[in-house]
Amino acid sequence: MAKVTIYSIAEELGVHASTVSRAFSRPDLVKDDVRQRVLETADRLGFQPNRTARRLATGSTGAVGLLVPDITNPFFPPLVREIQAAAGESTVILVDAQGDADAEASLIARLRAQTDGILLASPLASDEALREAIGSMPTVVLNREVEGIPSVVCDMTSALHDAGDHVRALGHTRVALLSGTIGSWAAEQRRAAIRTWAAGTDVVLTELGPFDASYEGGRAAAEALLNTDTTAAFAFDDLTACGVIAGLADSGQRVPDDRSVIGCDDVLLARAVTPSLSTVSTPNERLAEEAMSAMHAAIAGDRPSNVRLEGEFIPRQSSGQAR
Repeated sequence: MAKVTIYSIAEELGVHASTVSRAFSRPDLVKDDVRQRVLETADRLGFQPNRTARRLATGSTGAVGLLVPDITNPFFPPLVREIQAAAGESTVILVDAQGDADAEASLIARLRAQTDGILLASPLASDEALREAIGSMPTVVLNREVEGIPSVVCDMTSALHDAGDHVRALGHTRVALLSGTIGSWAAEQRRAAIRTWAAGTDVVLTELGPFDASYEGGRAAAEALLNTDTTAAFAFDDLTACGVIAGLADSGQRVPDDRSVIGCDDVLLARAVTPSLSTVSTPNERLAEEAMSAMHAAIAGDRPSNVRLEGEFIPRQSSGQAR
């Protein structure tokens, strides 16, 4: 069987070979219907483009870097999977900062040498450190806003207000806010949302923390919670909320019979824990799609706009009637 080339595909379709080549290397320069015909024909004939040669010719690596702060946090694996799915033909190179903000600059430097662009998911380093490490590299930040860098974020404000209304409708008037890490963009946004909601109600808000965004941080938050008369609590995220539930159980308190607990992010753990966790859901699929769309635009030399998506409150078993 003769080897399938861009010339044989072009001959079958009645187009120039350069058109076939651009359909793979510069799809933005080819009409959608023509590119679709090229791809369908290439797939039917079993054509495999020589990506190595193409990358040498264009200077493109065909890879996108993805930096996450802590891969052991259950929020990130589903997001990584969605980004990989949204990346299409691009290879995604994942690096984990292991919770070390100071390590992020050197990890970014490694990614700059191997990729066409970098996605920073909830980075921990300061804005200044990130801008310095990135330089002119096409970059998109997820779940955080950094001045001067395109971002895709999930705004939890409306959903957290819905969660607050849900708690108030259940009769809770003494509510705790278990604050996340100081300096965390997400923690600041969520803290502000709960404060704004409480200010517009008759709820007495007690702020505790900050607590580490971890299971152990949640257990520490539970200990602090026991020293208050609050009947409901907002945790920074689902992992922290699970630690809160466990810590309360160790002290003989049951959720939601004695206290209600609200999480944030809707990771798998939120549905697996008993009782299942009332929480705010993050649209990971859309987040990944918007991030990759912005990434491709940045690589092409465009200036993508910042994107703000919205979360959704999901009531489950961890929130109940005030006693």
